[in-house]
Amino acid sequence: MNTTTDSTPEALRATMVDRIKSAGHARTAAVEQALRDVPRHRFVPAAQLADAYANQAVITKRAADGAALSCASVPTVVAMMLDQLDVQPGNRILEIGAGTGYNAALLATLTGPTGHVTTVDIDSEVTAGARAGLDVTGFADVEVITADGSLGAPDNAPYDRIIVTVGAFDIPPAWREQLALGGRLVVPLRWRGQTRSVAFVHDDDRLRSDSVKLCGFVPMIGQDSERSSHLDDDEQVTLYWDADQDIDPKLLQGVLSTTKTEVWSEVTVGASEPFDGVWLRMTATEPATCRIAADQTAVDSGLCTPAIPSRSPALAEGESLAYFTYRRVGSGQSGGAQAELGAIGHGPIGENLAQRLCEQIRAWNQDRMDEPTIVAYQADAPEEQLASHYSIAKRWARLVFAG
Repeated sequence: MNTTTDSTPEALRATMVDRIKSAGHARTAAVEQALRDVPRHRFVPAAQLADAYANQAVITKRAADGAALSCASVPTVVAMMLDQLDVQPGNRILEIGAGTGYNAALLATLTGPTGHVTTVDIDSEVTAGARAGLDVTGFADVEVITADGSLGAPDNAPYDRIIVTVGAFDIPPAWREQLALGGRLVVPLRWRGQTRSVAFVHDDDRLRSDSVKLCGFVPMIGQDSERSSHLDDDEQVTLYWDADQDIDPKLLQGVLSTTKTEVWSEVTVGASEPFDGVWLRMTATEPATCRIAADQTAVDSGLCTPAIPSRSPALAEGESLAYFTYRRVGSGQSGGAQAELGAIGHGPIGENLAQRLCEQIRAWNQDRMDEPTIVAYQADAPEEQLASHYSIAKRWARLVFAG
């Protein structure tokens, strides 16, 4: 572990990579070396040097309302997705979302002089910035294209690897069509209120996942299929759901004012133990899964107390709702704080929904590292291809979840 206090770019970059390694990413020597070689600060010249190498996103463009439109992603997430992509020397690579150009530089380093990297972004201001950063750092061979990323870049297809660095709600046909058989697609895919970086392998008429990791990304323009509605008159609590779900917000208005039922799972976690796998499991088995968000006023008043106020899984059916929560239950064997996972239900079948959510928690507890395999078919795939597994219908793709 690098322990120097030197604030030079080289020392800060070494510390960044050490941090990435300690988090379990940059698993190959090639990815580690690329991260050590490419100067991230040169791609975010407006940022302070320390910020350029901190484990945080560097926002490079915002909308009028302050929302992030483009950024240099969190370094640990960059490394995680490069691990998933598994670039080999000589690969032809397509990147959707040019950002600052930093990720394209890493890709070019990994594929080497016999490969080729194309990066696409719909925003000409973003592509101009990426082009400038790539040129000044010696990556002039990376091709930067201003175009709709959902259409890919057909002139340079087929690609051995496609990586998407913006949040996607769907898998456009062009990505599948331009990916070589056996090739890998890594995409931050959003469904049922959460985003996961999914690594797919192109297998004949389908894409099959072999890695699913929690992440968060600026959403792709024009793909948003998420709906939302406030649950209370003061607009302190918001429910989010996907366009294909049968959720009527009118039926849920005021549901949090109805009798509250708490159900506890007897499953506990330590202070630093992740429990996001519960949400992933829910999306693969519970059609009613959605997302709830409560502001601090709602939490302080007890109106709504999700485990993570800004984003927690919920189940919504008809006039009823249940959401994921936890309570402190003392210390574990190691002396750290412990929390018991559970659910709070409201409405006519709120208790039933809370019980179902707790069943998901208990099932996750049987093997916390288990993750479903996600198979993405074309939206019009014959029903017999889908077997008996639960699936989610999107505009262009049908996500099927297998054990």
